[in-house]
Amino acid sequence: MRIQLFSLFAVLFFSACKNQNDQKLPFLGNREAVQRIVNGKRVIDTIYQTIPTFSFTNQDGVITTNKDFDRTIYVADFFFTSCVSICPIMHQHMLQVYNKFKGNKCVKFLSHSIDPQHDTPSVLKEYAQKLGVVGNQWQFVCGSEDAIYGIAKDYLVSAYDDESDPQGKVHQGWFVLIDRDKHIRGAYDGTKKEQVAKLMEDMDVLLAECKGKCH
Repeated sequence: MRIQLFSLFAVLFFSACKNQNDQKLPFLGNREAVQRIVNGKRVIDTIYQTIPTFSFTNQDGVITTNKDFDRTIYVADFFFTSCVSICPIMHQHMLQVYNKFKGNKCVKFLSHSIDPQHDTPSVLKEYAQKLGVVGNQWQFVCGSEDAIYGIAKDYLVSAYDDESDPQGKVHQGWFVLIDRDKHIRGAYDGTKKEQVAKLMEDMDVLLAECKGKCH
């Protein structure tokens, strides 16, 4: 599959909180400066890009919304089950991350299928079972092409139909790390072991940042 490069526009290095080692992760995406008056003084707050509301159907045929990811950190990606290029290696790597954090109520995973015609809930269920995924900590969701391709942009991921591609679909292999406030805190090449290792390290940083604030 031909993967078109897509810029992660405006990578912003700001922190919300610190862990005991003073580690912090950047905020990615757009930001907006908003002025307000506090005790008679003008204060400028920075509003960071967040993932918008969404509603998709998961592998169990259950509606999954943004509310299901409240007060947790999660990793999102885009794929399709019949993909023969990057998806298999991506999800073998994601499985390693899943196994590390399996059972942690503060961590979730969200994989969006970009092939709604083929990837019905039953197909996604079989795919999840073959990976060894149980429960709803890692959800595989489908929706209309417009909805899936639209929200991909909010995750700073490129995904679209392309008739010149052998499989007719193009998507990037980013694993996108989202914090408990729906801010984008990292993007990692899911096909590269060293990037996946960095993702797991950064997930530990986020969990330390927000310790005690999950659920």
